[in-house]
Amino acid sequence: MQKKPVVAILDVGKTNKKLLLFDQAYQLVYEKSDRMEETVDEDGFPCEDLASLTSSALELIKASLHLEGFEVKAINFTAYGASFVYVDGDGDTLTPLYNYLKPYPQDIQHQFYEKYGGEKAFSRCTASPVLGSLNSGMQVLRIKHERPEIFARIAFALHLPQYLSYIFTDIPVTDITSIGCHTNLWDFTKQAYHTWVQNEGIAPVLAPVITSAHVERIHIEGQELSCGIGLHDSSSALIPYLICFKQPFVLVSTGTWSISLNPFDHVPLSDEELEKDCLSYLQFTGEPVKASRLFLGNEHEKGAERVASHYAIPDDFYKAIRYDQGLSALAQERLSSEDCSSFEAVDLMEVASPDLAYNILIAILVKKQIESIDLILKHQDAENIFVDGGFSKNHVFMSMLAAHYQNKKVYAAEVAQATALGAALAIHGAWNPNPVGEDLINLKLYS
Repeated sequence: MQKKPVVAILDVGKTNKKLLLFDQAYQLVYEKSDRMEETVDEDGFPCEDLASLTSSALELIKASLHLEGFEVKAINFTAYGASFVYVDGDGDTLTPLYNYLKPYPQDIQHQFYEKYGGEKAFSRCTASPVLGSLNSGMQVLRIKHERPEIFARIAFALHLPQYLSYIFTDIPVTDITSIGCHTNLWDFTKQAYHTWVQNEGIAPVLAPVITSAHVERIHIEGQELSCGIGLHDSSSALIPYLICFKQPFVLVSTGTWSISLNPFDHVPLSDEELEKDCLSYLQFTGEPVKASRLFLGNEHEKGAERVASHYAIPDDFYKAIRYDQGLSALAQERLSSEDCSSFEAVDLMEVASPDLAYNILIAILVKKQIESIDLILKHQDAENIFVDGGFSKNHVFMSMLAAHYQNKKVYAAEVAQATALGAALAIHGAWNPNPVGEDLINLKLYS
């Protein structure tokens, strides 16, 4: 039997690690998920288990090469940003994979911004709000200050997507989409590394910048195939939409984080936008993308757990809840009459049912999402709003969002794993002789 040519993508999120196979029409033909337990770093702060992640990546890719009926022609990677892996001259890792939520030392941060022009000027230049450890370049600086003996041994600091590629190629590289995600490293006015990177001695440990379409020919399990260099997940998720839609749009990519992306707004960030957690990413083409962020998936998870616990119902109760205009109106009324800026402020003893409580939770999240979207529509409006990821399947969330944007078209984007698909499309020319079709994304209009 003739085997089907496929590309294998390893998609590493904070919660799930997934192996996905796409055929030459970019249809998802295989998927396997893996959840890993966190460990702690030397300070006892939760972090990714780097050893488990490394072994799992190797095992998943190797296993894909032996799946019956498939011939893997290429592999690529996508992963969350704001994370560095530090390797020595032998390719061994030197530290844990530090959590981007780990508190950042205020003395180092204060001295840094004071030295380089102040927070506002520096943030405008690098399109990076002041986010502590979420500015991943600051993680490297922290190691230099706090653990100089480790810093001296670093051969390369690799962004997580490029570390996944390094596991298979042994070639250290840097991808533009990883540099351009609130790292504090990139000067958007000069389209080059910021001067501090050289001044502080960080430049020597950063690998050469390579185009996102670059591949290396590698041998695994006796097979030769092309290996991509990996992409930052939010930038990767944008690729299918840029290929399929030419008119201005906003993409709301949802998961643990909700990232609203406007790839048609190239106006430099203002102080107000930066203060409200706007930033700029870099597309795989190197062009800037105006973005705003929310920790929305995390808020939803905690809020749903609170509802389930209070009413003594299953944790996944919300999956059966459909949009109800009456409940939505009651939830909106509750928001307008009380200070409900967070779900924690809602007294569930005064809420009659779990369905209403959940509608209140979603109304709060949608209000935040609207504010986040509006931030990136000021300079370049868009008629279409595409929502992909977890919230695109949430009927209550999508209906409330569409009810607000009655002058726009709000779509749930049914695309098979947009983040992984973007990583596959980035290396299209290296493995797929067929043209890319225009039917990659299925849209469901909410009104």
